Amino acid sequence: MMNAMQSSGETSVASSGCAKAIRKAATVLVVRPADDAGIEVFMVQRPGRGVFPNLHVFPGGKVDGVDAGLSHLCRDLSDAAASAALGLDSGGLRYWVTAIRECFEECGVLLAYRGDTLFEPRNAAEQKRFHGHRDALVEGRLTLPELARREGLQLATDRVRYFSHWITPESAPARFDTRFFAAAMPAGQRAVGHHEETVGGVWVRPEAALGHYQQGHWQMIHPTLTTLGTAARYASVEALMAAVAAGTHLPDVDDALYEQGMQRVRTREYSSAGAAADS
Repeated sequence: MMNAMQSSGETSVASSGCAKAIRKAATVLVVRPADDAGIEVFMVQRPGRGVFPNLHVFPGGKVDGVDAGLSHLCRDLSDAAASAALGLDSGGLRYWVTAIRECFEECGVLLAYRGDTLFEPRNAAEQKRFHGHRDALVEGRLTLPELARREGLQLATDRVRYFSHWITPESAPARFDTRFFAAAMPAGQRAVGHHEETVGGVWVRPEAALGHYQQGHWQMIHPTLTTLGTAARYASVEALMAAVAAGTHLPDVDDALYEQGMQRVRTREYSSAGAAADS
C-alpha cells in the first residue's frame, strides 16, 4: 500500500543541490505453476494517479514504522540473518514484513502460518472475516501485528526469498530503495487486486507480460522488466525458488543495469533455519 511514509522509512540524499527523499520499499513476486507448463506471476496495475500511474507492477509498497520489531511473529528468520542477507547492520527483517503485509493488502494473499500449516480460510465465513481484515489494513484501522495476535498467526518469513535490490535513479520523479522478494502462491487462497490499491490484478506468464510491454499494451519500468526476464528463464516454481534461495538467479549487474538502479550485492545462500551465509 503506497500510504504516507513514516520517518523510519525515509532517507535523504543530495540531488542537484537539494535533498531528495529515498523511501524504503518492498515488493514481492508471487508465483504459481501455469496450467500446462511453466510459471505465472501475479501482477497488479496501479491507478492512474500518483508518481508512477498506470504501471503494471508486483504487489508492494513502502516500509512502515509498524513493520519493525516483529521478530517474535516471524517464522525461522531473525533480524540478524535478514540483515546479513540484505547487507545491512540491522533492521532487515522489516523488509520481509513489509512484503508480507503488502502482499495481503494488494492481492489478498496472506503468507502466514496457523499452527504448523500455511494459512488458508477454513470456510466462507472465515474468508469473509479475513476480507474485512484486509480492508482494515488498507484503511489503517488494523496493523499486521494486531491481525497476527487476533488470529493466532505467524508470518511465513521462511517462505519469502530475497530476490534483488533496486534504487530508483536520480532522474526519476520519486526515489525508492526497494527490496524485491519471491514467494510461491500458497494453496487454498485466491489472489485478487484490492479496489482501492489497484485497478486490477492478473496471473500472467512472465514472457506474456513482457510481450504486453513490447506491444505497447502495458507500462512497466526497468526493475519489473528485469525481474520478469529472470523469472521467464525457469520452467517451474520449484526451479525458480531453488535458484533464488541459492542466489544464482540474477544476471551480472553490468554498468547498464547499475545505471537503471540495480544494486550490486554479494550472493547469499539461505540455510533451512532461515539464516544467511556467504556463498
